Amino acid sequence: MNHTHVERKAALLRQADALIDELLEWEGANQQPTLTEIEDIVLKLRKRMGEQMAQSVVEAQAAQAPVPGPTCPACGREMHAKSRKRRRVESRAGSLPLERTYYYCAHCRRGIFPPG
Repeated sequence: MNHTHVERKAALLRQADALIDELLEWEGANQQPTLTEIEDIVLKLRKRMGEQMAQSVVEAQAAQAPVPGPTCPACGREMHAKSRKRRRVESRAGSLPLERTYYYCAHCRRGIFPPG
């Protein structure tokens, strides 16, 4: 589903707002936390926000299917969209659940799941 820039920004702001609320609730429940405890919660929340931001960008890019399809890495022919697939991708931003188009080369019988 294609979402507009404004819709995606609003969704990310809602997610950031929820994470900030979570941090402030944690702070209220943890009187005089150590610096390590503060860093642990901040890093945990930062990781979640990073995953959400990365997922938003990857999904927006995946919604813009390339025309023509990508080139087969084995034979160089154009690959064609076969179906949508769900995958969990481990990225530097964290674990991202993604649904993207799966491309298939009928000649080589190879498939890819861009962007890589």
